[in-house]
Order: sequence, then C-alpha cells, then structure tokens
Amino acid sequence: MIGHLRLPCALGRGGRRVIKREGDGATPIGAWPLREVRYRANHVIRPLTPLRARPLREHDGWCDAPADRNYNRAVHHPYPTSAEQLWRGDRIYDLVLVLGYNDTPRRRGRGSAIFLHLARENYTPTEGCIALSPRDARLLLARVRTTSRLIVLG
Repeated sequence: MIGHLRLPCALGRGGRRVIKREGDGATPIGAWPLREVRYRANHVIRPLTPLRARPLREHDGWCDAPADRNYNRAVHHPYPTSAEQLWRGDRIYDLVLVLGYNDTPRRRGRGSAIFLHLARENYTPTEGCIALSPRDARLLLARVRTTSRLIVLG
C-alpha cells in the first residue's frame, strides 16, 4: 500500500514469518528500509525515484551462503560460494529494490537477498521477496522517500 493506494503483489512461497531462515521461502514480517534500486539498463529505463539507482552488470550477484564473510551482501560473479545471480534471463530482476532486511546487523542464516522485484505472470510466489507488476513497481518507486520503509504485515 502506498498511502491509500493498494497494489497487488506476490509474497514468498513459505508465507510470512517473523523469524525467517535462509531457504525457507518466507517473506519476513517487519518494516524494512529502502536501500537502493538496481535495474537492467538494456531492458528498462532508469526508474524515476529519489533513491540511489544504478544499472545492473552481468557479474552482479548477492551472497546467500550463511558461513561466508559476505553473507547477504552484493558480490561479483564468479563467486567462490553460493551467490544469487542478479543478471537474470526471466526479467523479474529488471527492476530491483534492495530492502534493508538482515543487513545491519547481519545474522547468519536469517535470510538474504530480500528484494522488491517484478512479479511473474499471475503473481506466482517468490522465494521470499515481494513482487509487483512493472507499472506498480515504477509507481511505488516514484512515490517513496529516502526515509520510507516497506512494511510486511503478519
């Protein structure tokens, strides 16, 4: 919801949880800061937003290995441990809002790579992220402030 505007979204296949674990497919309940926007400049134009926005690169990844020193941080591929590829063929990461979930402080095994990204057809469940249509994602990004938080209710 943005003010009084309600937007359909997809959430994690594991439902919503207060205590999230790596790989459980759940969307974490809470109020998450908005860190930055990443986008595929070869697929979409830079979104209109007051948030920091930067183009994705082919080597961009996000570490999801709890024992790694870069757990739940951006990394570059090839990466020696498990790390999600942000440059994807399915286009759901053409527009990505990085959320401030489990980043300050980071707790190993409590979940990584929680983003707001583009929804698949029919809003099928995510791996724990929040997903919006391209139109609604752009609408949200244009209306947020740098102090805004994304709230996931229980």
